[in-house]
Amino acid sequence: MEMQSTEVVDVPEEGHYAIRVNGEQVGLASYEVNNNTVTFTHTEISPEHRDSGVGGQLVQGALDDVRDRRLAVEPQCTFVRHWIDEHQEYADLVGP
Repeated sequence: MEMQSTEVVDVPEEGHYAIRVNGEQVGLASYEVNNNTVTFTHTEISPEHRDSGVGGQLVQGALDDVRDRRLAVEPQCTFVRHWIDEHQEYADLVGP
């Protein structure tokens, strides 16, 4: 089985975090920034990569970046909200 290279990158000019597998973009998490809060509005994973864990990797990478930037999160996207509910170590990022 070949090793897959996965990276999550912020693409601020397009308002999303992208996840790339072996250099190919396979998903994105759209966001808006208002004051010190990043509002995640939509998450999309290509059909052939659903159920492979890349959605969770995307959210985790995006939230790690938000944490590094000392910003809060508003998870309007149900996928992001559910992921945070399942990973309570990220719950502190959710603003009031």
